[in-house]
Amino acid sequence: MTNEEALAEIREAGGFYNGHFILKTGRHCPTFLQKTFIFTDPIRTERLCIALASKIISRYGRIDCIVSPALGGIIPGYEVARVLNAKFIFLEKENGELCLRRGFHIPIHAKVLLVEDVIYSGQSSRESLKMLYKERANVVGAACLIDRSGGTVDIGAPLVSLASFYIPDYSPDEIPPELAEIPPVTPGSRGIVKTSSDSGKAANA
Repeated sequence: MTNEEALAEIREAGGFYNGHFILKTGRHCPTFLQKTFIFTDPIRTERLCIALASKIISRYGRIDCIVSPALGGIIPGYEVARVLNAKFIFLEKENGELCLRRGFHIPIHAKVLLVEDVIYSGQSSRESLKMLYKERANVVGAACLIDRSGGTVDIGAPLVSLASFYIPDYSPDEIPPELAEIPPVTPGSRGIVKTSSDSGKAANA
C-alpha cells in the first residue's frame, strides 16, 4: 500500500476535519485527524494493519513481541501482532508514568517493536521507549499507522509509518489571520465538533 493509498483510506473513513482546532499541546491547527474513525471499520483496520505489517517485516524482519501504549495504540498494536504472529502487550499509566501492569512481561531476548496509531510530537513514543529500555527490552524500533509530522519527528528509535503527512500548527501568538477568523474548537477523545461544510474533508497531504 502506497502513502497515497493509505491517506485515501483515512479520507474515506472520515478521519480528517478542516476548521480551527486547539490541540492538547495548546497549539492551533487548521486540520484535525480523528483517528478513532479509522477503527470503526474492522475490515479497513485489518487492511491497513496488514499493509503496515508488511512494511515492518521489510524493515525489521521477524518480530517476537509488539508493545503499544494504551489506549490509542491497542487496536493497531493487536492487529499488527496478529498478522505477525507475535505476542502483544500494552502499557498503561500508573502514577503518571507508562508501565507494564496486569502481570505483563517482555520475553527475554525477544525482538520488541513499539506500535502506535498516530505519532506527531513523539512524546508518547519516547515515554514508551524509555520504559521498555528500563525493562532491558531488545527494542528494534517503532512503527505507526500515521506519522503526522511528515517524517520529521525524532522518537529516539527507527520508525516505520504506513501513512506520512504534515499539518502545520501554530502557537497562540502566531495564528494566521485566515485561521483566526474561524471560531476554535477543542477536539479529541471527548468529541469532535463538525465545522459545517468542511466536516470530513480531507487534509491536503
